[in-house]
Amino acid sequence: TGPLSGPPSRLRFGSLSRDTATLYFHQVSPPGFAARITLMRIVLQRVSSALVRVDGSVVGSIGSGLCLLVGVAPGDGHHDVDAAVDKISGMRVFNDDEGKMNLSLVDVDGQVLVVSQFSLLGDVKRGRRPSFTDAARPEHARPLIDRMIHSFRERDVVTAHGVFGATMDVELTNDGPVTLILEVNDGVVG
Repeated sequence: TGPLSGPPSRLRFGSLSRDTATLYFHQVSPPGFAARITLMRIVLQRVSSALVRVDGSVVGSIGSGLCLLVGVAPGDGHHDVDAAVDKISGMRVFNDDEGKMNLSLVDVDGQVLVVSQFSLLGDVKRGRRPSFTDAARPEHARPLIDRMIHSFRERDVVTAHGVFGATMDVELTNDGPVTLILEVNDGVVG
C-alpha cells in the first residue's frame, strides 16, 4: 500500500499533485497499464460576439470578449477554477492601438460567455465512439462551472452562460481568429 493504494478504478491521490501521482503510479503499475489523470480543459476564443441557445431561445449572449468552452475533470477543484479565472482575466489576447496582443479582458472591458462542455474530455484512443469517462460527474462539475461564472462576476466582468447539462447551440464570431486551449493542473494554467 501507499499513497495510491487500491484497485486502479479506486485510486486515492491524497495530497499528491497530479504530476507526482502520475510519476508514482507509473513506477508501481504493471507493464501495459496506463495512468489516466485528466485535467480541466478550456477552449478560449476571442470573439466580437457570441450567444448560446437552448430549445431555440437565447439564454446567454455577449459582445466583444471571450467565449469559454469548459470541460471539468473529476480531480478538479476550486483552486483550479480560481487559477483559470485569474489567468484568463489577465491574459493579454486583445489588440492594443498598434495591433499587438497587449491588452487583457479587464483592460478592454470585455465580456465572457461560459459554456460547460464535458466532451472536451472525450477520449478517442479506442474505437470510433468517444468515451467520456474522463469527464467529471454533473454533481461535481456543476458547482465548479457556477464558481467560474461567479468569480468572473466578482471581478466585474459581464458574464453570460449556457444551461448546464442542456443541449445547446453556440454561435460566435471568432475575432482574429484567436483560439487557445488551456489545461489546468493543480491550480497551474498551461
